[in-house]
Amino acid sequence: MNTIAVIGAGTMGNGIAHVFAQNGYQVNLIDISQDALDKGMLTITKNLDRMLAKERISEQDKINTLNNIATHTILKEGVNQVDLVVEAATENHDIKLKIFKELDLICSEKTILATNTSSISITQIAAATNRPEKVIGMHFMNPVPIMKLVEIIRGYNTTDEVTATIMELSKNLGKTPTEVNDYPGFVANRILMPMINEAIETLYNGVAGVQEIDTVMKLGMAHPMGPLQLADFIGLDVCLSILKVMYDGFKNPKYAPCPLLVNMVMAGKLGVKSGEGFYDYSEVKKAEKVAKQFA
Repeated sequence: MNTIAVIGAGTMGNGIAHVFAQNGYQVNLIDISQDALDKGMLTITKNLDRMLAKERISEQDKINTLNNIATHTILKEGVNQVDLVVEAATENHDIKLKIFKELDLICSEKTILATNTSSISITQIAAATNRPEKVIGMHFMNPVPIMKLVEIIRGYNTTDEVTATIMELSKNLGKTPTEVNDYPGFVANRILMPMINEAIETLYNGVAGVQEIDTVMKLGMAHPMGPLQLADFIGLDVCLSILKVMYDGFKNPKYAPCPLLVNMVMAGKLGVKSGEGFYDYSEVKKAEKVAKQFA
């Protein structure tokens, strides 16, 4: 594999593009908005600058990585003759199915189609195509340039050959691929999201405050980040979407989203991305806007 298309220039998409490009792959980063692409490239540049400051990469490494990425706003142009497409659009069932139906029509027959979904059935996504044997899940962890794990999820029809190819590719990126079966939430979110949801329930029931809950989990359970802070980092809307998928898939009340989470998402308090969640990030957002004005 030499050429990779990544759909979506948001948090996960730009991170995936970064990792592929840094490891010598030619990357087509695709989004419907040029503004989103510009923001994605700015994030990649900032992350490379951090790595450069820590002497993890050289200036030439940074230049090579950025030169390996081309941006596109037209899907057909971005996926033309690529070896692999990694879809990293929003965690929405209908949007993903629509994307994969279109990819199946415009991509070469040889192209493997992967999705970065964190909870939606790979088999269901694959069924939207005429190449279900070449559809697979590549669930990267956030932040992608740092986190080593990639959950590899094979759908019902995914071939051994495609699975082996993606496992090897992930190793070439310096990641640790772990194959799991196609059930709602897979492994990572099947365990993580109920914990986050229970932390929100604990807050909702008045057992303790935000910082107290996170402190207990950080210092008592050796978690690097408390569950409420982690939820803010993931995005409360994303957490809600994943819990809904798991609740619909298992029909088990233990996956039912806490009413506080539902209300916060409806109120637009999504965490870091909106400037407020369980913690207040508004000053950070203001600083970013000021910096952008003088950039």
